[in-house]
Amino acid sequence: MRCISKSKRIFLISCAAVLACSQMGCQKKQQVSYVTEYEKQNYNKSLYEGSLLASDLCVAEDDASLVEYEGDTDVHAAALFDLEDSKVLYSYQMHDRLYPASVTKIMTALLALERGNLSDIVTISDTASASSFPSDAQVCGLRAGEKWSLEALLNALLLYSGNDAATAIAEQIAGSEQTFVALMNERAKELMANNTHFMNPHGLHDQEHYTTAYDLYLIFQECIKDERFLQIIQSESYTASYTGTDGETLTETFEPTNLYARGVAEKPTNVTIAGGKTGTTGEAGYCLILLEYDAQTRPYISVVMGAAAKSVLYEDMTSMIQAIPE
Repeated sequence: MRCISKSKRIFLISCAAVLACSQMGCQKKQQVSYVTEYEKQNYNKSLYEGSLLASDLCVAEDDASLVEYEGDTDVHAAALFDLEDSKVLYSYQMHDRLYPASVTKIMTALLALERGNLSDIVTISDTASASSFPSDAQVCGLRAGEKWSLEALLNALLLYSGNDAATAIAEQIAGSEQTFVALMNERAKELMANNTHFMNPHGLHDQEHYTTAYDLYLIFQECIKDERFLQIIQSESYTASYTGTDGETLTETFEPTNLYARGVAEKPTNVTIAGGKTGTTGEAGYCLILLEYDAQTRPYISVVMGAAAKSVLYEDMTSMIQAIPE
């Protein structure tokens, strides 16, 4: 029998100990992984707030109720988010895929702000002119050959919801509407809006153009990080100065489509509504996303999609906001 020296025995024992510890560490790591997966599956109502990628997101898989608010059966989806506590206060079918109509334009605005220069001058193309849109589409009246600043087009987009402004912005930022739409879908994935797919920059109906109330919250939350976006949606109106086809300087004033901003719909009494974006088509129904602040300047985002009528949209939105806990 061959003898092993004392030093070699110590070396072999040390190696065995390291191997054992390594195996135990792997087992422990696997156990932690299993526990984490279990928690994500079973505690993701309002308790699992945040994600592995972004701790400031409100996360809830299922519907969440709100005291003193039952919701309206004439809306398809609704949700209310407390941004300060990253908490879903209310959710109703907020992961259902729905048509967003012109609420789409918040993504168009986000890309324009991220990739464009507001002082850039945009020459309106034939495809961006108002005449290229259906007669019942919301347009600003853009004409081929006119020159508008990107800033003016953004205000027309977010306040007046001009579909022609959306196309003009898309072409300015990406060269073509098709290329811009690819950027929209890429940005949606970056924001984890995984149930969203865009087909155009304005929201006119397409069966493959859809999102969810939750995904709109994700996009809108990114938008409001930009002070320029906030300034636009809080404006009572915007007067654009542009160059006509004959070289003459002209002006056009745009007012919000949001009925709260126009003083037509009665506002909730417990918050100050900063602004938001409307959307309406026959297929989408009436949609609205808003940013509001309570008396302590605590921010909230509220979303209603698929309301059967404009009156229902604002009544439901007001009722939901009024139920914010004090």
